[in-house]
Amino acid sequence: MAGNVAVNNIPPPTESAEQIALFRWAEWAKGTMPELALLYHIPNGGKRYVATAKRLKAEGVKSGVPDLCPPVARGGFHGFYIELKRTRGNKATGNQEGWLVQLAGQGYHTAVCFGWEAAAQALQDYLRMEARA
Repeated sequence: MAGNVAVNNIPPPTESAEQIALFRWAEWAKGTMPELALLYHIPNGGKRYVATAKRLKAEGVKSGVPDLCPPVARGGFHGFYIELKRTRGNKATGNQEGWLVQLAGQGYHTAVCFGWEAAAQALQDYLRMEARA
């Protein structure tokens, strides 16, 4: 039918757009969850000039580190690392999964979230856990 476009034909938002939406939500939600003010992005991804990439690597930037972290202790965890992905058509790389496993082994809660809404729900669930004494 002319004029009808199937939802599956519409490309999902980029990871960048998902992340921007998540941080807009976090800004709004920090009124009831003030710990969201500590949420930050770890800028490891993206295309860069070769010279910039070399400098960042020398400065300690590491491939596969998860995208987001609220350094807030909850439920016996030191903090929470989130790898944020598009809602569809994307998955965590082996390197990213390896980081999540290593971080979990060090006492961090970890998750791969598909879309900002899933990440927002994961953050809410995490922040509702009992705070560490």
